[in-house]
Amino acid sequence: MTLLPFSEISRFFEDFEHTAWRLESRRQYATDLESPRFTAFRETGRLPERPGHPWVANVLRQLDQGKTFGRVRVVDEPMTDNQAFLLASSLESPEDIRILTRAKAKKLDLPAEDVWLFDSKTIARLVFDDQDRTLGVEVTADPVEVLRVCQIRDAARHFAVPAHDFAAALPSEA
Repeated sequence: MTLLPFSEISRFFEDFEHTAWRLESRRQYATDLESPRFTAFRETGRLPERPGHPWVANVLRQLDQGKTFGRVRVVDEPMTDNQAFLLASSLESPEDIRILTRAKAKKLDLPAEDVWLFDSKTIARLVFDDQDRTLGVEVTADPVEVLRVCQIRDAARHFAVPAHDFAAALPSEA
């Protein structure tokens, strides 16, 4: 399968008809770890504001058109620094982001992969190196693979907890 640069699939995030959904299962992502926003979060425990961010603006445009944008993030217990950062980011996101513990994901036999599913017909699987850098994306519309990812999505969404509920249930650091 051909590995495409992520930039080549960016149109999918605007052109999908009904749903864009992602499974995130990595413990960390190099792009996050290298960002000033992550550094600020580690230093202060708070996320810097980012008004007008292009990703958020696009998600809001898609939601206004009646489309759905969501994801399930798999987290460890305890969470890695990157997972805590992503949870905090989830709380300010307009997406429907849900959290699933890695232990529950393993019980459900969910694969440890990162994949976008568009309109239950196109898959964009992210490929990473061993330093957590995105190497590219494999795109397929193979019906057998699409059905497999639809089943993964359905199970993950069913057992995952909305990010706000997950965060509210975490022990206080006080």
